[in-house]
Amino acid sequence: MFKETNAMFKETDLKFKDTDVKFKETDAKFKETDKQIKETDKQIKEANALFTSQWGKLIESLVKGDLVNILKNRGIDVHDTSERRKGNHEGENYEFDIIAHNGTEIVIVEVKTTLRVNDVKSFLSKLSKAKLWLAEYKNFKIYGAIAYLKAEEASDIMAMNNGLFSIRATGNSAAITNAADFVPVTF
Repeated sequence: MFKETNAMFKETDLKFKDTDVKFKETDAKFKETDKQIKETDKQIKEANALFTSQWGKLIESLVKGDLVNILKNRGIDVHDTSERRKGNHEGENYEFDIIAHNGTEIVIVEVKTTLRVNDVKSFLSKLSKAKLWLAEYKNFKIYGAIAYLKAEEASDIMAMNNGLFSIRATGNSAAITNAADFVPVTF
């Protein structure tokens, strides 16, 4: 009976070892699957970032193409534009998408594919520091504009109520959506 029990323990031990091997194989497969999922997730995020970046550049291009004309039609006689003004002032990074210029005024334009309330708040904060960050314009009148393809949360209305030009990218151009009698705030 002892021999029989010992044989059963050995058989059970072999089954446990076999099960342990299968668990290790399954664990290895789970780890490999997890690694593949993480890699796929990383690739999706990279592709999304590239798409978003390219889409944003398209919207910027639409706005920039008409910006001088649409601002002149609103009485701001700008002559040219510059893009992607970046810098750092006392440890604070900043970036302005488009700046339209003349000798005494500039219009700083923030471009968003989808405009949200927080974008408007953030841009207003940036505009309040523009003369500090862009010292060459400290004696200029600075106006702000938000350009977008789609506005959510009535963010376009919020922008206008805060004295910003609201520019909607449309088709192959852009148009100011403010009322004809709109007077922009000077920053």
